Amino acid sequence: MNTIDASIRNTKTKGEINSLRIGGNIPAVIYGGSKENQKISLNKKNVKNLIEKENFLSNIISLNIEGQSENVLPKEIVWDPITDEPIHIDFLRIVKGAKAVLEIPVKFINTEKSPGLKRGGVLNIVRRKIELKCPTENIPTELVVDLDNLDIGASIKISSIQLPENVIPTIQGRDFVVATVAAPTIIKEPEKPAEETTEEGAEGAAEGAEGEAKTAEGEKEGEKKEAGKEGEKKEAGKEGEKKEPDKKEDKKSPAKKK
Repeated sequence: MNTIDASIRNTKTKGEINSLRIGGNIPAVIYGGSKENQKISLNKKNVKNLIEKENFLSNIISLNIEGQSENVLPKEIVWDPITDEPIHIDFLRIVKGAKAVLEIPVKFINTEKSPGLKRGGVLNIVRRKIELKCPTENIPTELVVDLDNLDIGASIKISSIQLPENVIPTIQGRDFVVATVAAPTIIKEPEKPAEETTEEGAEGAAEGAEGEAKTAEGEKEGEKKEAGKEGEKKEAGKEGEKKEPDKKEDKKSPAKKK
């Protein structure tokens, strides 16, 4: 049980409460039982350290109020909408025989021993907290769910969770589900046998070699055609050279007398 120091406060106006907060304190109220409501103040730093711990609103706290001890249960925290700092807390006085309605967190253990989770299953949590009606002197800090030997398709219901004596869920009349072990959402395709992979690789290589051979053959044909065209051009050039001297000789020869 956590213990925190508290002081009695006699603030009556908003100005006095604001001054209290500026000084690093949080106003609070203790109510419940046969005693009157009691106004107290708490050190903000100490309170924030407790709030940051898990299950603050379901753990009994011992308040040391100027030398006197009072067991209380945090019921409500008021937050500043701008700074998100706690500015007021209500505490329920623990009285024997009284009952309180609380949301108790659920803890899952032995996940490594679940065959379903080992095979890729998923823990589908339906309720992370369960609202219970508890005697103020017997409030559980958490509810434990053991996942040992749970396979895919298993369903954890409230009836399978052991509750403390005189602690009952507020939901009555049905055995509601807390969590399930579901099948994996992604199904892996089976790997192809090594023989098929080898055959496909060989076929791909053969097709590639055939394509390269056709490409090389096409290139050779193209080279032959180009060579043929070059040869035709050269032959045409030679013919032109032969005809050119004859024309020159005709010009040099004297004209025949009539």
